[in-house]
Amino acid sequence: MTSTEPIRLTQFSHGAGCGCKIAPAVLEQILQSNLTSITDQRLLVGNSSKDDAAVYDIGNGQAIISTTDFFMPIVDDAFSFGQIASANAISDVYAMGGKPILAIAVLGWPVEKLPAALAQQVLDGARSICAEAGIPLAGGHSIDSPEPFFGLAVNGLVQHTHLKQNNTATEGDLLFLTKPIGVGVLSTAEKRSLLKEEHIGIAAKQMKQLNKIGEQLGKLAAVTAMTDVTGFGLLGHLIEMAEGSNLSAELNYQHIPFLEAARAYAAQRIVPDATYRNWNSYNSKVSFGSGVNVMEAFNLLPDPQTNGGLLIAVKADAATKVQELFAESGMTQFAQPIGRMINQTEKIINILA
Repeated sequence: MTSTEPIRLTQFSHGAGCGCKIAPAVLEQILQSNLTSITDQRLLVGNSSKDDAAVYDIGNGQAIISTTDFFMPIVDDAFSFGQIASANAISDVYAMGGKPILAIAVLGWPVEKLPAALAQQVLDGARSICAEAGIPLAGGHSIDSPEPFFGLAVNGLVQHTHLKQNNTATEGDLLFLTKPIGVGVLSTAEKRSLLKEEHIGIAAKQMKQLNKIGEQLGKLAAVTAMTDVTGFGLLGHLIEMAEGSNLSAELNYQHIPFLEAARAYAAQRIVPDATYRNWNSYNSKVSFGSGVNVMEAFNLLPDPQTNGGLLIAVKADAATKVQELFAESGMTQFAQPIGRMINQTEKIINILA
């Protein structure tokens, strides 16, 4: 690399964004333990479930939400990388129905390979997103590492009655998704220098968007369960929701929002390696109905999302309340349900045409 060539951050990491996540099947093995953890009645949500964050009762009907998330570059621009990583970490608080209040940074940087000025740009991007969320970036920790990575540890607040979890859906609930699927595909095309000029910036723009609507959704009793779709793809996170709730789910494939640009790359099998890892971890739990474009579904439904949309389970007889909130938030394009929760069947996810 000469001094005149632009530095591409994605070339310094083997993974990208939430595609860096360890495969679901491997993660289950890692988390298996016979160690007895400390029991605390004030811990409302801990590691006994596969939820987005820990939640701790602080009294007076309030709880604190605590989470951390970090990953390697998914875009080449340092400022954008900081924005995306920060929005992704803050999303865990929104996914629990909470309000973020504080963040600290987690930075790993190969100081002999990449200039410190780029790391400063990453932090500047993080501060811009924290400002948008209305919270301070109050400090952090950094190390010299072989590959660059960045993220946040975030705290939030939530009323007990507004707390949402990913394992509390009920039979008959309708499913909604607040962002289209496909950023993993587009990010992979960019990393491989295959992204067409007209598609530049589409994924980054979506990945920077805060899931602020989660705080409002938390106040709706009609919302029975909620999670954000990230590295395990739509299928992986819906499986977590269904299994945690002792249910199965039906997905209406034609109603799932996709980034149109991603479909063409997926057809050429320009997909993240994590797509295959995801699929191999949970393919035995998925069935396809007749008329479903199985090849496209295989390439897109396990696509690892970075700061993906909120996956929401809503009481069917009160779904209009959520749809009205979408309309008020300028999100009417996501007001159509993508599926529903059903009684347990042989497969956890049943995909219909």
